[in-house]
Amino acid sequence: MPLARNHMSRNLLTVEPGVRLTEVAQRMVDRDVGAVLVCDGGRLVGILTERDVLRAVAGGLDESSVVADWMTRDPDTLDPDETTRQAATLMIHGGFRHLPITDGSDVVGMLSIRDLMRIVLDDSAPRGA
Repeated sequence: MPLARNHMSRNLLTVEPGVRLTEVAQRMVDRDVGAVLVCDGGRLVGILTERDVLRAVAGGLDESSVVADWMTRDPDTLDPDETTRQAATLMIHGGFRHLPITDGSDVVGMLSIRDLMRIVLDDSAPRGA
């Protein structure tokens, strides 16, 4: 079974909890990512996803809103030597699409549902290709 460390993204976007939500949303667009890791003093304290940003907009986003107001606190994490099957199980049962990968207290990567689908479909080609 494939290990998380072999499929995780390492080019992570991290922010602090006090950064304005609109600024972080723009960073997400610029980097074309669906989630950012929220760190305070180098420690993972949350994750902010596209869904969180949508909730903020639907809730009447205020220009002064910061990441801490809308992030998911203390997200589930996975060790890099756990399997991608374990990652998929956590994501499906938890109802989320991004999973921080931590080695002890250090954030070392992120797995997304898209990463997991690449593993499943590795030997497949789209119609007409």
